[in-house]
Amino acid sequence: MIKVYHSRNKMISGCISFLRRYNSSEPSTEALDAAKSISKIMLSSPKVVLDTALDQSGIRVSPEIVEDVLEKFKNAGTLAFCFFKWTEKQQNYEHSVRAYHSMIESLAKIRQYQIMWDLVNAMRTKRMLNVETFCIIMRKYARVQKVEEAVYTFNVMQKYGVTQNLAAFNGLLSALCKSKNVRKAQEIFDCMKDRFIPDSKTYSILLEGWGKDPNLPRAREIFREMVDTGCNPDIVTYGIMVDVLCKAGRVDEALGIVKSMDSTVCQPTSFIYSVLVHTYGVENRIEDAVDTFLEMEKNGIHADVAMYNALIGAFCKANKFKNVYRVLKDMNSKGVAPNSRTCNIILNGLIGRGETDEAYRVFRRMIKLCEADADTYTMMIKMFCQGGELKKAFKVWKYMKLKRFIPNMIEKGIRPSGETFGKLRKLLIKEGREDVLKFLQEKMNLLVKEPLCD
Repeated sequence: MIKVYHSRNKMISGCISFLRRYNSSEPSTEALDAAKSISKIMLSSPKVVLDTALDQSGIRVSPEIVEDVLEKFKNAGTLAFCFFKWTEKQQNYEHSVRAYHSMIESLAKIRQYQIMWDLVNAMRTKRMLNVETFCIIMRKYARVQKVEEAVYTFNVMQKYGVTQNLAAFNGLLSALCKSKNVRKAQEIFDCMKDRFIPDSKTYSILLEGWGKDPNLPRAREIFREMVDTGCNPDIVTYGIMVDVLCKAGRVDEALGIVKSMDSTVCQPTSFIYSVLVHTYGVENRIEDAVDTFLEMEKNGIHADVAMYNALIGAFCKANKFKNVYRVLKDMNSKGVAPNSRTCNIILNGLIGRGETDEAYRVFRRMIKLCEADADTYTMMIKMFCQGGELKKAFKVWKYMKLKRFIPNMIEKGIRPSGETFGKLRKLLIKEGREDVLKFLQEKMNLLVKEPLCD
């Protein structure tokens, strides 16, 4: 009886450990505090003594702590990997699938592919591999135009004991389309669509890919093929098709698709209406934009921040700034908080009209209501530099540093996104600061090329 009891306890303990490895929960308060302490140590300790500093901290790691730290350092692959290797030596700790996936993403960002595949092999040994593992790698390869490597990753799934299914097929197509390789994605789709029966997600991926190409005739072909094969478009498909048509200047055709939607099966969303409103704004059809907004509300669909941003953009384009401030009041009364995009649309409109003082007033007000992004700061610095107000430009730059944007990120060994760095690069070139750009670029290159192992 005692043996059975102990055996049962051991089995339950094993199951709990298994579940933790495969499905760890959101970090608790204690885990977040521990992750914060570890982050401070990692930022303040040289790499050569990092293990010792972490050992001396006395912090006992758990899957949720490790996952949180790896998320914090997802753009600092070298540092993240040092921490990842240190945790492997800790007692009673095993990496979760999420930890492996985070580390694989970080290594791919700094193009440490050999070490990335070493982790995949480690996961295979522990029987932890799944479809998402390979989808992550496909996305990362495709993002840097390593198309053949992305396809290879899909092809070797069986070798690693993971079945190629529709989710993996969609993952490959998505990775290729998002990296502007829609023609390769279409080629693969045409070869394999009999092996993997396409669903609405498959067609939506291709539809979006051709939309971004842009190639409206091919997008229409995909939409027609989808309907002809009996695969019903879902709300995502409709949203993409409306967006593709609007970007091609076919807003009236897009409106026809919206009106053809069966509201009992697939009711238009706030996003779909926001695309229409945005396009009307671009075309200076302000009355149509307002009418569409009112029609949406009449149909019982509540406006979200994206819809309000589209309406604000339309009013800015029409130079109706009194209406812009009325919309902000309406947002406040309905509990819809503005975001950085809201701020940027208004600032761009004011700066375009030469109302720099009003733009600065709005900037100071908006940063109290929402978190500004790199675009916000870039816009303000550029505005002040062009107006010869360098003190104010520097003031915004210092505030940007205070908010831990680009300069601090690079100094601490964390790579900003390509998009963020690209915006700063354009600004520095325009302002004749090639010296600063060269320094930052050298720092960025160091972060990519720095070896992980001595």
